Amino acid sequence: MSVLKSVNVGRATPTEHSDVPRTGIDKRTVAGPVRLAEPAEGSGVAGDDVCDLRHHGGPDQAVYAFAWEDLESWDDRIGADIRPGLFGENLTTVGVDVTGAVIGERWRVGTALLEVSVPRIPCRTFAAFLDERGWIKRFTEEARPGAYLRVVEPGEVAAGDTVEIVHRPAHGVDIGTVFRALTTAPELLPKLVDVEELPDDTRQKARKRTGAGSAAN
Repeated sequence: MSVLKSVNVGRATPTEHSDVPRTGIDKRTVAGPVRLAEPAEGSGVAGDDVCDLRHHGGPDQAVYAFAWEDLESWDDRIGADIRPGLFGENLTTVGVDVTGAVIGERWRVGTALLEVSVPRIPCRTFAAFLDERGWIKRFTEEARPGAYLRVVEPGEVAAGDTVEIVHRPAHGVDIGTVFRALTTAPELLPKLVDVEELPDDTRQKARKRTGAGSAAN
């Protein structure tokens, strides 16, 4: 069964490793139902702080999901104790193939409807928070980045809620493919150009790098 192991939120704390002096990356598990809604900016998760609004948050990055199985795989390879929210995720899932989730795939979780939008690309704030040498390279090579989600229908979610896939686009381009295309495997970029469910800036980047032009479809 695919379920939520936890819902996690972060409060702003000072940092020297971001374009802004505060970060909400330190997510902690919260009890009870949590409201999800489409944000104009910032987080779509009630009580969750997103501070660097240039690079994070907004409708295409409203909620961040990471698989507990992928998180556990780092046990004994990093210094931090493995716990839900450690990688800055809002939703820690069990039994969900997050890396294999197709762009535009929709999940019914609690009373909310969520849509897979784009993978997480690691940044220096993430690396500094974990205090792991060579973290950006290591995380990138692992190629299990978690998925950002849009909020299609607002609602409430809580630990133990099932994660039901209610729609999966036929194009088949998944989170892992997009992540590798944007990082270690640029030969995959042509696969991204016509995926309408990707954020516009991601498609524009793919067009520019492949010489396919910059005009949106």
